[in-house]
Amino acid sequence: MHHYPTALRRLHTLLIGGALLLLSACSTLDRGTAPALERQATWVVLPFANHTETPLAGNRAEAIAQALLHAQGVGKVLRYETGPQQEALFDAGDSKRQQEALDWARERQARYALTGAVDEWRYKVGVDGEPAAGVTLQIIDIGSGDILWSGTGGKSGWSREALSAVAQKLIRDLLQSGLSGAR
Repeated sequence: MHHYPTALRRLHTLLIGGALLLLSACSTLDRGTAPALERQATWVVLPFANHTETPLAGNRAEAIAQALLHAQGVGKVLRYETGPQQEALFDAGDSKRQQEALDWARERQARYALTGAVDEWRYKVGVDGEPAAGVTLQIIDIGSGDILWSGTGGKSGWSREALSAVAQKLIRDLLQSGLSGAR
């Protein structure tokens, strides 16, 4: 039987441990090319559809997105408020509700709307219970209703990390790519 030198065994253990750590907290992002946006325009955060079994996941993602838009230095940011009962009924694909929200934004002379969907918002089942979030974002031109940019991603974190922290990192990464062309 061949014995490895102690230093080589330690290096081998560190490499395997590092690889496992990288695999346990990973993210996937797909996003469009950032358009030229007016950073100082008025923005609104429209309701996020909640495609999860977690109550109020859409509201939580909206609040994070609103705070991050402020942090990115965009102009005035407004939020289209919905109650907990409305979130369960709101579907981003519901054209009537989407039109109502866009009309509300036009009345406030907003230029852009940020909306999206939450596809995953949970702690994974298992010993470690890693947090996992999946979000799709869209930036809409309120005047035309056209989607200017969209991005989607998923991220999981460490077992001791808060789900809100994982979601915040994911939404921040997506927004930074969507706002990278803003002037």
